[in-house]
Amino acid sequence: MAARKRVVGAVRGRAETIADRWVQLQVQQAAPGTGVRESELREEADALVAALVDGLGSALPVDRIVNAHAGLNRAVTELSLRRARGGESPTATSLAVLALKEALLEAVQESTQDNGDLFSAALLINRLLDAAGALSFDTYVEGREEIIRRQSRQLLGLSTPVVRLWRQVLGVPLIGTLDTARTQVVMENLLQAVQDQEATVAIIDITGVPTVDTAVAHHLMQTVNAVRLMGADCIISGIRPPIAQTVAQLGIDLSTIMTRATLADALSEAIRLTAGSVVRSDAPASR
Repeated sequence: MAARKRVVGAVRGRAETIADRWVQLQVQQAAPGTGVRESELREEADALVAALVDGLGSALPVDRIVNAHAGLNRAVTELSLRRARGGESPTATSLAVLALKEALLEAVQESTQDNGDLFSAALLINRLLDAAGALSFDTYVEGREEIIRRQSRQLLGLSTPVVRLWRQVLGVPLIGTLDTARTQVVMENLLQAVQDQEATVAIIDITGVPTVDTAVAHHLMQTVNAVRLMGADCIISGIRPPIAQTVAQLGIDLSTIMTRATLADALSEAIRLTAGSVVRSDAPASR
């Protein structure tokens, strides 16, 4: 308890100096051309040191301050997430938090020269900042994983575009492997486009899909059935001879699905299917 009071007194009376020293230490350890701007470091330092003072002044046990004190937990978490979004490494982020140890120990050393007091204060600061470093690392990793997941979803969306080929006709050109995750994105994007564009025909072109196995065929049939539930016809184009042979050998039944060898053939069929509705929509209103 005495060590905690000593640390609290040292930090509270030298908060601005500690923040300045922490910023200086981070600038010194940052690799050339990398790191956060000094102005941002100062904002982080002010917020974290203030939260640290509040946390130490609370009744929480030292081992629980970082995780249980809302202000300190938020300051460490926001720092880590900001570094994750900025592309800093998790090691550099944790070291930045741990650099606060040196700034705190220097402040305590200015308030007492007793070796026993300094040792007790150092143990307390180590326990506190080790917990902060662990929280920083965990938060950083979770933040980066979320960024990666979001980028993966964005890439999936970009790799499965839905384009308007003709009036009431949509096309989905697929390139590469078609797995469960990508099929789900295709289905969601296509169904939304069918609704938004009031499409009556959707063409899924698999010319760029290298192989079609049982799983791929199952995914395609699921997508076709979903499009049909929206009231639109669905055509699979790009059935090349090797794919046709593979489908036949695997015994996959695509008889319920409209297929065409090329995208041009599929578009011609789509125009034929929509001819009646186009004529009706273009006809002048009767008087």
